[in-house]
Amino acid sequence: MGGSATHRVAILVYDGVKLLDVVGPAEVFGEANRLGANYTIVLVSPTGADVTSSIGIRIAVDDAAATESAPDTFLVPGADLYPRTPVPRDLIEATRTLSLRASRVASICTGAFILGAAGLLDGKRATTHWKVAHELVARCRASRVEPDAIYVRDGTTYTSAGVTAGIDLALALIEEDHGPDLTRDVARALVVYLQRSGGQSQFSAPLQGPPPRSPALRRVTDVITANPGGNHSLGELAKHLNVSTRHLTRLFREELSTTPARYVEMIRFDMAKALLDQGHTATQTASLAGFPNYESMRRIFVRELSLSPAAYQRRFRTARRDDEGQ
Repeated sequence: MGGSATHRVAILVYDGVKLLDVVGPAEVFGEANRLGANYTIVLVSPTGADVTSSIGIRIAVDDAAATESAPDTFLVPGADLYPRTPVPRDLIEATRTLSLRASRVASICTGAFILGAAGLLDGKRATTHWKVAHELVARCRASRVEPDAIYVRDGTTYTSAGVTAGIDLALALIEEDHGPDLTRDVARALVVYLQRSGGQSQFSAPLQGPPPRSPALRRVTDVITANPGGNHSLGELAKHLNVSTRHLTRLFREELSTTPARYVEMIRFDMAKALLDQGHTATQTASLAGFPNYESMRRIFVRELSLSPAAYQRRFRTARRDDEGQ
């Protein structure tokens, strides 16, 4: 897209929409305008009526979905309402209407559930907030959900992870339109990364997922969680239940879709993240979390987050000034 060409960005808003999902990308496009781009940003709702955001702030709407002219980019922000409740029919219809007119379609956070309800993710790769990615898998079985991605592009359809990932997505769209130089200037002006390293698992809560259904397997996972640094070899874990190692491995695969060794590793990894968040040094963390040595912990951080433990700690440690040193 040339610098002088007008590019229309239509953002669909509705009652309960998460405000940051709307204003985050909008500010990115606005900053691009100050640096030479020419984006026109319009807010549309299913009926054209003003809406109330997730925090009670009223949002003035420019147009109704049915009468909005063909946008170059159509954005669908998310809400805490979805996936907790079904997507309303008028929101689905507004999404379908605007998607047919738009050159490219994108969702922010749980906006992916709205795209999915409108059938726009069928046969496509997609992502959403890590916390509800499993639910998107259940609802959009014709889509391939990538739960660790910050954003995903599949043809002219884009989906992004939770909340601030909408800023990452907007930067990617601007780079597509204007190239890396202007996009880099936008990122610098907004004091954000042009491209984050690692996926959204670096932001996820530890030990996520439901506990095992069977009381026997739950006893084993409780033992591991209570003492991550203990001797949790396959043989030792099988002794806790007086079962064969083969039977225990089958239980882990059937209920948790993993192996005992990988489960122990991920418990230690989650504990290590929490310890680093609390300010422990990387060496202390490796010992307290039960890793044989620092290098074994570092390999898992790089594999899971594309970050070293030190880089993770710099990015996520408390904003409070720590004068005690490391």
